[in-house]
Amino acid sequence: MILQIETSTQVCSVALSHKGQLLFEKVSYEGPSHAALAGSFVEEALQEMKRQQGRLEAVAVSSGPGSYTGLRIGVSLAKGLCFGYDVPLIAIPTLDILAYTAIHSHATDSGALYCAMLDARRMEVYSALYDAKLTPVETVKAEIITAESYMDYLEKTEVCFFGNGATKCQKIITSPKAVFLDGMDPLALHMIPLAEKAFAEKRFVDVAYFEPFYLKEFQATIARNKVLGDLKK
Repeated sequence: MILQIETSTQVCSVALSHKGQLLFEKVSYEGPSHAALAGSFVEEALQEMKRQQGRLEAVAVSSGPGSYTGLRIGVSLAKGLCFGYDVPLIAIPTLDILAYTAIHSHATDSGALYCAMLDARRMEVYSALYDAKLTPVETVKAEIITAESYMDYLEKTEVCFFGNGATKCQKIITSPKAVFLDGMDPLALHMIPLAEKAFAEKRFVDVAYFEPFYLKEFQATIARNKVLGDLKK
């Protein structure tokens, strides 16, 4: 049995699987309340594990990029479980999870590429480009989207854009070969095949030293009226 935890975006989800089959899933789309929800979802998953008289063999966590706070919550929870149950930790890149979701929900014979995008700020996104076999064509990066973005690919083939960073790009990337897929979120459910593969290949990370992949350093923001107020003092 493997426990999957995904907290990289506004969505919070937990799943429990046995030999690749889903046993338990809990998802909340209600916003950034991961600190309260993730632990509760995990507790319910563990109760289901006990009900089935199972034994936890690994914990998989979405490793980023994504929300700084969300990633911290998910990874901290996963580490605690790994220490408590003495099981290995599996780290699954968030954009891999997102791309897996899109590829399997929008399969095509056109040779399309798949561009996973997570919202950063303004016109910036965290993105990665994959082929239909989930092989990276371009690895994860932070980029500012312009009208020229991905034109080298769009001149040759269809590119599917998805994730919470893709919506704001729809008015900028206007190629007829650009396809925007709605309703794609990285979910714990979609981590299951990726976690199973990592477990079979023994691709574990060090529980003590593993940190989420933030891609960029966390920047705290200060409200504009607070700044103006300080300047007047």
